[in-house]
Amino acid sequence: MVSLAGPEANPQSHDDAAADWPAPPHRAVLACRDLAEGFSRRWMWTALAVQDIKLRYRGSVLGPFWLTISTLVMVIAMGFIYAHLFHTEPRSYIPYLSLGLIVWQLISTLITEGCQTFLATEGVIQQVPIPFSIHAYRVVCRNFFVFAHNLVIVPVGLVIFAIPVDWHLVEVVAGCVVLAVNGVWVAIFLGIFSARFRDIAPIVGSFLQVAFFLTPVFWPIEALGIYKPFAEFNPLFAAIDVIRAPLIGVPVATYSWPVLLASTALGCAATFILFARFRGRIAYWV
Repeated sequence: MVSLAGPEANPQSHDDAAADWPAPPHRAVLACRDLAEGFSRRWMWTALAVQDIKLRYRGSVLGPFWLTISTLVMVIAMGFIYAHLFHTEPRSYIPYLSLGLIVWQLISTLITEGCQTFLATEGVIQQVPIPFSIHAYRVVCRNFFVFAHNLVIVPVGLVIFAIPVDWHLVEVVAGCVVLAVNGVWVAIFLGIFSARFRDIAPIVGSFLQVAFFLTPVFWPIEALGIYKPFAEFNPLFAAIDVIRAPLIGVPVATYSWPVLLASTALGCAATFILFARFRGRIAYWV
């Protein structure tokens, strides 16, 4: 007699078959793989960043140097007036102002463009299976290219204002590296939230407008007097100070490095948890 019992008649066979399938990787493992694979494809996000700059300034003769020229004009227009208002010498205030504006432009564009990390690449995400982190690296690389264009005025300023050059310039390199790491987690963090909630971008833009005036970018931190510690614990000021201070020949503020490193560690940890949790939904949200 032929038995009509199906596979369900032997539950043990089901258990054995299920045991042959490996357990799916943990979300944290997938997030680590995404970040590592994205970083290893430096040729890709570097080429994409260069292409973004070429497309942005297509038809322009000076390209990104237009931003450098506009910054220089703003420094000249504001330098002497605000130096008089803050009762400081233009010789020391103008370098302070120019470097503050240059670094602030880098930070603000990293934040604002970070909101569009995944929304701006919707077509690529939905059609090409590449690590999501590539888009964050692309945002950071693109903005650091523009930042490098703006830094061409620094050597000229060092000569004109006779600013001493010493080994403290190494801190500038370290500051740029830490700032790039912050740019990556900001791009991923804001990119995920902006993909899910489209109101994030205008909220962040409004926040940056207020933060510009609350951060010692164009006004000296000493002007706060007894309230100076409130500004010293501002992560935005810390990010500016670790790059600006060595270039103008003054010591970095006492709390700048600890505040910057602490905010970097906290931001990276929070972003990794968020990325591991919602990485699989980004393609659906955009």
